[in-house]
Amino acid sequence: MTEQTRRHEWQVTGMDCAACTVKVTKAVERLPGVSDVKVALMSERLSLNLAPGAAPEEVEAVVRRLGYDIGQKSGPAPEHAAKPDNDHHDHDHDHDHEAPGHVHSHDNPADRGKAWYLTGKGRLVILTGILLAMAWIFELLTSVEYGYWAFLGACVIGVAPVAKRAFEALRMGQPFTIESLMTIAAIGALFIGAAEEAALVVFLFAVGEVLEGVAANKARDGIRALANLVPKTAIIEENGQSREIPAETLTIGQTVLVRPGDRVPADGTILSGTSGIDESPVTGESVPVTKGPGDAVFAGAINAEAVLRVTVTREAADNTISRIIRLVEEAEESRAPTERFIDRFSRIYMPAIVGISLLVILIPPLAAGADWGTWIYRGLALLLIGCPCALVISVPASIASALSAGAKKGLLLKGGAVIEATANIRNIAFDKTGTLTWGRPEVTDLVAAAGVPEADLLAVAGAVETGSSHPLARAVLARVAAAGVTAHPAREAKAIIGKGVEALVTTPAGEVRAWVSSPSHAAEAGGLPAEALARANTLEAEGKTVVAVFTEGQPLGLIAMRDEPREDAALAIRQLGSLGIGATILTGDNPRTAAAIAAGLGMEFRAQMMPADKLNAIRQLREAGGVMMIGDGINDAPALKQADVGVAMGSGTDVALETADAAILRDRVADVPALIRLSRATMDNIRQNITLALGLKAVFLVTSVLGITGLWIAILADTGATVLVTLNALRLLRFDPSRNEA
Repeated sequence: MTEQTRRHEWQVTGMDCAACTVKVTKAVERLPGVSDVKVALMSERLSLNLAPGAAPEEVEAVVRRLGYDIGQKSGPAPEHAAKPDNDHHDHDHDHDHEAPGHVHSHDNPADRGKAWYLTGKGRLVILTGILLAMAWIFELLTSVEYGYWAFLGACVIGVAPVAKRAFEALRMGQPFTIESLMTIAAIGALFIGAAEEAALVVFLFAVGEVLEGVAANKARDGIRALANLVPKTAIIEENGQSREIPAETLTIGQTVLVRPGDRVPADGTILSGTSGIDESPVTGESVPVTKGPGDAVFAGAINAEAVLRVTVTREAADNTISRIIRLVEEAEESRAPTERFIDRFSRIYMPAIVGISLLVILIPPLAAGADWGTWIYRGLALLLIGCPCALVISVPASIASALSAGAKKGLLLKGGAVIEATANIRNIAFDKTGTLTWGRPEVTDLVAAAGVPEADLLAVAGAVETGSSHPLARAVLARVAAAGVTAHPAREAKAIIGKGVEALVTTPAGEVRAWVSSPSHAAEAGGLPAEALARANTLEAEGKTVVAVFTEGQPLGLIAMRDEPREDAALAIRQLGSLGIGATILTGDNPRTAAAIAAGLGMEFRAQMMPADKLNAIRQLREAGGVMMIGDGINDAPALKQADVGVAMGSGTDVALETADAAILRDRVADVPALIRLSRATMDNIRQNITLALGLKAVFLVTSVLGITGLWIAILADTGATVLVTLNALRLLRFDPSRNEA
């Protein structure tokens, strides 16, 4: 996007199926100065780039002519909307497909939350229903001949808005829409004297639109519910006074007061107070976590016990809930391979049905002298089952429901391609520290070299590790603090990838270069004598991680730490086994520690791995099927990219949300098999939907040709298939991926 080109975003309402998004996309793409058009069905969002001189009003006019309501969302879209997708899969963001479908009636945003009969579509149903009933009554009071004219009037009045929308779509180069087929079928039915059935078809079409709208809005409720988790107001403290302000106006650095029972209004850090925090709205974790000063809290979390004063660290547009919503919405653009295939199929489906309909109308009368009226009627019935709306929506409806269900449980999947890839996983590679283990190792043993006081050993180790966020470094620094030792000053600290850390340390004897490294590296560098290496091997055999501390030519000693496996790790590995998925630890730790952890969990392992080694291991595992990599999203970034699906663990951190293909917001290993179960359930749901959509179409295609079913059954088949597929997809909203059904 150039500096002159600006990203704009609108809210578009009235889109009830995936074909609607294609229709809007194709119409808007024809406008001059418009590029990179993206339309999201579930979030009802249209975003695009506008070149200088291109008017947003032209975009809005085109969308309104198609029958949708549109309103711009506060000017140019935020920058995130224009960023390219960082997913490494072959996602299809193009809109070269041309899946035909419905153009729906005007749907005002004010209709949201209203009973169906108070909405614009509901009023159309009532009008057409009254006209149809009046025609029947008129026929009963007069005669069939006069009744015909009453039904004709009801049909014409009811089909007029449909015909208008069909004409607008035709003007925009989209001739194959259900509106155009409806119009042709209704007019054709009138010409062959089937006015009563034509009026009934128009009424059923209006009913179908209402049902589709209700189903689509139900599917969107999951995303809307996320937005409602954040309170609308917040109590801020300024100059010793408290006052209530809109939560969306909070700025970084302000202090908010969170009373017991209140939801936290913004991401922040606790300034004072200690309380149990229910983070289930954000992470899905139902057990409250006790937090105090210095701990981070998320917007939407519930303060369960005591008054808290929280310093705001993120603005409303960038809090955890907002980022989750944004990821769920943007995930719609990452289309599954199955969805791309359906789009390609649907491009030829409707033209093929139209062609078959023409053949049905022409061949029997011309070739066999059959009755024209009979075969025109059957051909018109075929037209009404020609819309692939149910087929087109079969995949995105399931994907949207799965994304929403996963978000409620702290499972984020970035789109349909990720869900499909996850469902096909056969092996999972786990990072060890912070993933299978708590990531909070504690020092268990200090082994100082001969003549070296433990305080000197800790002072040098603390100097080298100061400023590092690595779990082992934090364990060392915690022991230094607990021992009351002051770390020496240090500078030029740097990591030696896969080996350790070094720095220039100022000791009482002068400045020396010091290392905290693996025993093997220390032995190679002359910083660990043979007897100390043997001691390190013994400690590692006990499942401990050992580091050697030394300066140039001077061994200082060993520090041993243990990082216990998470409580649910063994259960998670057993569940993965029941799902037919292998699990392997890929760690840079020593083989003895890795073996001890792997044995307790029933896993395979590969130890002392450099980042390049992990990449090679992923490639080898991929030979046996799809591979998922679970890591922290930073140190394991290359491996996360190399895997078919990279999953980052972390409670709502930027890395967990933005680095990999999927994220587990709760630090629970058991959520890994839950992720697999959700993806597999989604793919099963998609297959059911496709079977349902194609099956109904096939059945009624045959029955229409044979004359068993007529026009009104045909429109019921089209509308019914769409509604059934959507309702089936909505079942995923109630799916509990944490339940092991194996």
